[in-house]
Amino acid sequence: MIQDQTGEQEPDARVDITTVVCPVTFVKTKVALEELDDGQILEVRLNDGEPIQNVPRSLKDEGHRVISVNKAEDGAYLLRVVKGGLS
Repeated sequence: MIQDQTGEQEPDARVDITTVVCPVTFVKTKVALEELDDGQILEVRLNDGEPIQNVPRSLKDEGHRVISVNKAEDGAYLLRVVKGGLS
């Protein structure tokens, strides 16, 4: 397991959805997760408002486990999710 400087596990993939709006935010996140194996981590960069309210909830509804949500210096959020972490 590779850890970053904060002690968190490094993500296996990253996706930036700050340039799209709902519902495309979740669609892009779901497509990125489909590329991963169960147990792998995806880091999602998303905006405040609807994306940060809806994407984590939708991920949980799909059976994935959100392991962290942190606000970046530029105001965006970095969400880390484990594929299939709730199943």
